[in-house]
Amino acid sequence: MGERCRLIKSADQLDGIDALILPGVGAFDPAMANLRATGLVPHLMSWGEDNRPLLGICLGLQLLFEHSDEGRDPGLGLLSGRVKRLPEGRGERIPHMGWAPLKHRGNCPLLDADTTSQWVYFVHSYAAVPSDRNDLRATAAFGDQEVTAMVWRGRLGACQFHPEKSSDAGEQMLRRWLAWLQRGAEPIQ
Repeated sequence: MGERCRLIKSADQLDGIDALILPGVGAFDPAMANLRATGLVPHLMSWGEDNRPLLGICLGLQLLFEHSDEGRDPGLGLLSGRVKRLPEGRGERIPHMGWAPLKHRGNCPLLDADTTSQWVYFVHSYAAVPSDRNDLRATAAFGDQEVTAMVWRGRLGACQFHPEKSSDAGEQMLRRWLAWLQRGAEPIQ
């Protein structure tokens, strides 16, 4: 996409960084253990508390919350709420793998306000349940209910789906995020 990026493996590599992407595939407790082992947890918490731009993807979204039913370790707690296992018996397989349309619930830099339905690719067994429903920006159907697909508060946002695997729609979301950063990353309420 034409932007420079750097893989951060320790806190001393955060100097000069304007925005973070917290990606993730895997399980909650091992991911938090890895962040603790690298010394990044307090720095990520400060980053979020200082309202600096951060985009979580998949497990990265889940780590932003306080707790997960998948493990016992606390999350980063940058967003209030809990991550719960997707409900059984809804006519859907777990893990939820595949394409689903987003249902917009609010404004955020990734979403195009003029597009009512964007299909994106999911791979997950857990979904966040934000305590503050104002943080919820998009949902997706899972069986007969809606689950969190995207959250946003200030300069902190995340998507449960994988934009990098979501074809043109996902690429456009990432391009909108980069453009938002270049315009000064105005906080979204």
